[in-house]
Amino acid sequence: MPTQPHVKHGTTVKPSMGQYARQEWAIIGASCSVIQQLAEALSAHLAGQWDIAYLDADHAAETKVPKPAFALRYTDQIKGHRLEQAGALSNFDLRHWLHRADAVLINGNHFSGQRQIVIIDPAKRESLSRKLDRLTDISAVLLQEGQQSPWPFLTERLQGKTTTILPFRHTEAIAQWLADQLQAATPPLRGLVLAGGRSTRMGCDKGLIRYHHKPHREYMADLLAPLCKEVFISCRPEQAAEIQAPYRPLPDSFHDLGPYGALLSAFRAYPDSAWMVTACDLPLLDADSLQFLAARRNPSCTATAFQSPEDAFPEPLIAVWEPKAYPTLLEFLAQGYSCPRKVLIQCHAQLLTAPNPKALTNVNTPEEWAALVGSGHTE
Repeated sequence: MPTQPHVKHGTTVKPSMGQYARQEWAIIGASCSVIQQLAEALSAHLAGQWDIAYLDADHAAETKVPKPAFALRYTDQIKGHRLEQAGALSNFDLRHWLHRADAVLINGNHFSGQRQIVIIDPAKRESLSRKLDRLTDISAVLLQEGQQSPWPFLTERLQGKTTTILPFRHTEAIAQWLADQLQAATPPLRGLVLAGGRSTRMGCDKGLIRYHHKPHREYMADLLAPLCKEVFISCRPEQAAEIQAPYRPLPDSFHDLGPYGALLSAFRAYPDSAWMVTACDLPLLDADSLQFLAARRNPSCTATAFQSPEDAFPEPLIAVWEPKAYPTLLEFLAQGYSCPRKVLIQCHAQLLTAPNPKALTNVNTPEEWAALVGSGHTE
């Protein structure tokens, strides 16, 4: 009998990442001070729309600097925060801090990046010619005053690629180019109907209740379909066979965690997608409310969610969760938390006032079901 190949590790889908973040550019071809000034100017132009991080090295480290007394030191500086670590940081450590940023700009004199922005500075021509191994994917070329085109030794690196060429002094144009890159990289939206609960309060499967002439989990999937690349019905593994085409099941791979596990399971399967999530116990949720949510989605935030009209807390189960939420959800779980609302309260979320507050109504018990049907709000 043929033997199956031995597999040491479980299968998982890796998110699309550079060395430090999903979107990163190493700036190279100028002095460290010029690179830092450019990075600061770009961040200032994009503030309020995109969160930009910066990765650099400190030349002062080349001189004798006193060794920190603490392994880790955090300082609340009132208008900011400072974190110092005595030991070495791996790329995995840096990704932990940088994943919340929409883009990371990197001092290419010290670190490599997945893509590059090359400055054509006559004073650094020879230096740049010695760093060609770092120029793996040039996205933009910035021409210093008096420079008309990239140098010949860069030409072959640019052949067959779409490379933007801009004057270095036109900071606003460079910032607009960067904003366009980030907008074009907005993660695709997939839909997830949360239907894997045990419905103990209702006494029957809430996803199968027919408020609108079909099982409500299917009705909700139909509402999400026009807004999403594809839609899945989240379920327990034993429910998957019950969900028939054209509807698609997404069984939990994080078990016994309720909606939290369903969300993690969705990100585990498609870590580069954002997820528009809806619970299956929302009989009054309508297409207009979902369109309102999708149109106001903020990819720079952890999630975009409605505020509850009752207590003003975020509604995590009628929300768009961005890919940057995935590591955050795992971190909360590692600390013993499995409430998606707590994540939104603690993290950077875009909160919206629902245009139709009744659309957020949950129905969890037979009494609530009977009251809703009696009110004539269902078909």
